[in-house]
Amino acid sequence: MVMTGRRRPRPRGRLGRALALLLLFLASAAAVIVWWAVTRPNMSHEIPEYMARPHPIMIEGQWSQSTALGEGEGLLVPLSIAQRLLGDGVHYEAATETIILTTSTEVLHFKTGALDATLNSKPITLSFAARKSDEEGELYLPFAPLKQLFGIQADVGAQSGIVTLQLPESTLQTAVVPENAGKNGVQLRSGPKRSYPIVEDMPAGTGLTIWGEEEGWYKVQSAEGFLGYAEKSDVVLSSIRKVPSAASAADEEPFVPWKLTGKRINLTWEAVYTANPDTRSIGELTGVNVVSPTWFELSNGEGQIVSKADAGYSKWARDQGMQIWGLFSNGFDEERTHQALASYDVRLKMIQQLLAYAKTFSLQGINIDYESVKTEDKDNLIQFVRELTPLLHEQGLVVSIDVTPKSNSELWSLFLDRKRLSQTVDYLILMAYDEHWASSPEAGSVSSLPWTEASIKRLLEEDDVPKDKLILGMPLYTRLWTENPGEDGGVEVSSKTMSMTAAQKLITDKKLKPELSEETGQHYAEYTEDGATRKIWFEDETSIQARAELIKKYGLAGAATWNRSFADSDIWAVLDKALQSHP
Repeated sequence: MVMTGRRRPRPRGRLGRALALLLLFLASAAAVIVWWAVTRPNMSHEIPEYMARPHPIMIEGQWSQSTALGEGEGLLVPLSIAQRLLGDGVHYEAATETIILTTSTEVLHFKTGALDATLNSKPITLSFAARKSDEEGELYLPFAPLKQLFGIQADVGAQSGIVTLQLPESTLQTAVVPENAGKNGVQLRSGPKRSYPIVEDMPAGTGLTIWGEEEGWYKVQSAEGFLGYAEKSDVVLSSIRKVPSAASAADEEPFVPWKLTGKRINLTWEAVYTANPDTRSIGELTGVNVVSPTWFELSNGEGQIVSKADAGYSKWARDQGMQIWGLFSNGFDEERTHQALASYDVRLKMIQQLLAYAKTFSLQGINIDYESVKTEDKDNLIQFVRELTPLLHEQGLVVSIDVTPKSNSELWSLFLDRKRLSQTVDYLILMAYDEHWASSPEAGSVSSLPWTEASIKRLLEEDDVPKDKLILGMPLYTRLWTENPGEDGGVEVSSKTMSMTAAQKLITDKKLKPELSEETGQHYAEYTEDGATRKIWFEDETSIQARAELIKKYGLAGAATWNRSFADSDIWAVLDKALQSHP
């Protein structure tokens, strides 16, 4: 190694420390700048997408994706929005451009472009007509009748023009921008952070509706109708506001269908096929308080109703202290039913005839028995009931409809929306029979007790049918089944309908000893005759009492029996005692 005599320079201690401090300062400054950039409020303003067109419609703190037309008393809202809010209350028939609005007490009917209308079949004049928009051809309804009939409220921003629709009886949490908010007030932002742009500057005193809460922010709607977020610390909760109900609904007393306090309904159907029965031969119907004669039937698709009503029978029933709920059938014909239900004019024609018959024969109610109906007619049947019920109630008439137990049968079950029907009519009568029908491929009970109870529970639990609106229909008939040996080791099954009296006579004639079946809850007997096996499940005092116990167990409105002529004369007292006894 060559030595030069020069010394290696030492690091300068002060300079190194200064450099380190400088680097630390720069890093801290950068962090502060980044923090400031991230946390500083975004003071830019944003115009919401919904303001691209005039009068955007807000519902429950959300933009509906629709807009309104007109202003003030001339405000119009899209049909789709009215249907979204009111469901079955708004019905539109495109073929005739007809709009029907229905509540529990009123039926308003009008056509597109027309001011002439009817309210409960009485002529009135609208201030504004329904019309289609020039751009997309969407149908718009005048808001005034929606407010009058249903109590919907519309708040319109004075500057923004935003329309906020609220249903009656809704409860809303309100808030306010406090007075100490400063000259700039509070910013309504498009998202729950200060980094989101401003939608609206809200001065002190601005009212708000709270729609939700998220990470220290309220999701709110301002008095002008803008939607956005405000920091919880920036606003003060005020009161809970309740949207008032419709004025007409508040003013009217609700219809009371059953005025015999403490008495369950005990209805029996009177099957009138050709002529009415000689009332002198009917005898004592102990406990029966409603009779429903099968008097009225739809005869064609034009809505014509044929009547077998009899003034003599009506007087007899009234003299016995019974109500009369005339049965109206569709004749179990799906084609004529389809045609008749499709048009408002035809539905109204049927309603007017029923009202006339009810007045002529002093009826207290109408019982609808529509069977064999296409599933596609489900909504039209509901619409018919919605149009029928207010007009019948106006005349003091009870409205009931017969429904089958739930099944996958298209023509006998699937067309019945039991939940929606129960929201309109006074009573649903569950026809809990024909578990095994006349042409059933296997012998069995007409209505076993477990099957009956399961049918009740499905309506109460799956369809939310109110228990005090449900009447249990029970059979007063049975079937004698015959099983003959068939081909390939099979069995050929046939049946014969028998009244209670005929079934008891069979026991005597054949010297049968019926035994109580745990499986069905009924007395059962079988015997062999002419190489065939005969089977029968009996309707008697035991089964009738058991059905009455189901009515009491589930708190149902009462019983209905099909039909009077099948009954043993002693069964009425049995049913009355079991049905009206308490608990």
